[in-house]
Amino acid sequence: MSTPQSSTPAAPERHLGVFDAICIVVGIVIGSFIFFLGPFLVAQNTASPGMMLLAWVGGGFLCLCGALCYAELSTAYPKVGGEYSYISRAFGPEVSFLFVWARSTVIQTGSIAMLAYVFGKNMAQLVSKGQEVPEGSLLPMLFALAAIVALSAVNILGWKADKWTQNILTAAKVLGVVAIAVVGLLVAPAAESAGPAEPPTVGFGLAMVFVLITFGGWNEAAYVAGEVRDAKRNMIWVLLGSITLLTALYLLVNVAYLRALGFAGLRSGPAVAAKTMSIGVGEWGGTAITVLIAISALGAVNGCIFTGARAMYALGTDYKAFGFLGRWSPRLGAPVNALLMQGALAVVLAVLPNLGKGFQKAFGDEAQAMAEYTTPVFWLFMMLVGLSVFILRTWEPKVERPFRVPLFPATVVVFVLLCGYMLYSGLNYTQAGALVGVGVLLAGVPLYFLTGARRKEGPQS
Repeated sequence: MSTPQSSTPAAPERHLGVFDAICIVVGIVIGSFIFFLGPFLVAQNTASPGMMLLAWVGGGFLCLCGALCYAELSTAYPKVGGEYSYISRAFGPEVSFLFVWARSTVIQTGSIAMLAYVFGKNMAQLVSKGQEVPEGSLLPMLFALAAIVALSAVNILGWKADKWTQNILTAAKVLGVVAIAVVGLLVAPAAESAGPAEPPTVGFGLAMVFVLITFGGWNEAAYVAGEVRDAKRNMIWVLLGSITLLTALYLLVNVAYLRALGFAGLRSGPAVAAKTMSIGVGEWGGTAITVLIAISALGAVNGCIFTGARAMYALGTDYKAFGFLGRWSPRLGAPVNALLMQGALAVVLAVLPNLGKGFQKAFGDEAQAMAEYTTPVFWLFMMLVGLSVFILRTWEPKVERPFRVPLFPATVVVFVLLCGYMLYSGLNYTQAGALVGVGVLLAGVPLYFLTGARRKEGPQS
């Protein structure tokens, strides 16, 4: 007598330990900003070294407030869909659909394309052996496309290949940050004290915008909750461990920049890591930083690919029209269709800035264009996640919450106000790219109705 086959669809396995999950989060957060523009822009908008370091500590504190909110939600609802699950429960299917639509077409795919361009530009510079890459060269785009395709393939091969890839890339970039700190603190001669090179552009609020951009990506921990072992206990350690490590690294490396360059030198121009290394170890230090930035961008791309596909997968498990995205390969241990769709969208976004001079004139630098494209929409939905803590405590009081936000509601209010300010800043300081991102978000409204986006029968995630 033959045994009937189970009709239960394949589902994700809980295969990630705390260390693996922290590697994914830290690998996404540490990109190029901490090595190039971030410290320079923060210094330009603060009046003293003490105020500058306070901004970095403050950024870590604000992210900690957010992490505590996410810890309550991710331990109460440890689903693969992460933020999608929280927004769906708190605001209903229409808003959660728009979230996944925005994440798939704006937030995550835009971030993948932006980070891939950072990788591509640095690889093009290495291939050119330090020579200026000609304007209009397709080399950065080709490297960016290669990164998207190759890392999407690694993720499709399954969690084992992806986990080790991410762990190695994250370890490399963390060691790189520590190496810069060691050179700046112990090897490079201390900079002579001097007055500011130019009148300070004091704007502490704007400085915090740049600090939080540098911390961007810690919330991706929500998307590993469905694959973390004993998530109800371990997710709090993933979130707090990630934020603590990032804050310590960023503070340490900024102290190193200050010692090697001085406050005036830090405010005089970008490429702060390359300058610090050049002062400490000579010209080859600049090349080492180019390699480190390329590795950092590659690790961030890989992490974004991993977490981004999980939201698409969650959408597919909820809606019949997108059911093909909700298929999990039991053999590979990955949402293959979601990864393929996400990779295709990221490739389109990586190609768009190179299609014509008109596009380039409107949007400028490709990486900047992708940053403008993603920022306002990203912070809008982050704010909704914060509000979800209030709503779900009220509507679902009987749900077990292994972790509760301390100092509630003050902690959540701080996080929601932070998101609102960043949303305002994203719309105020960015230009054409922000309008395109908002337009793509709104295009999801008619799509929801045109596809007849009905939920599948049964309990939803």
